Amino acid sequence: MLDACGVFLILFIKALTTDTAKTYSIKALLNCGVTGSFINKGFVWAKGINIQSISHPIPVFNIDRSSNKAGQISKVADIVLWYNFHLE
Repeated sequence: MLDACGVFLILFIKALTTDTAKTYSIKALLNCGVTGSFINKGFVWAKGINIQSISHPIPVFNIDRSSNKAGQISKVADIVLWYNFHLE
């Protein structure tokens, strides 16, 4: 599979919530062009993962520089991701 850098990987990883210590097995997209970690809000709501509002929402833009229709990032979840022996 290709991304802007030429390749991306889909990995099966674990996610641990830091406040409730719940663990989830999830499929994750590893993309060389991404500058942060993001999680699907539908997954967060379905699993009841606690979220907090951030003071300054982060605008999200598409590759053509238009605003993303999903809107700004306005909430965060405190989650540790791990794959084999790597924690993020």
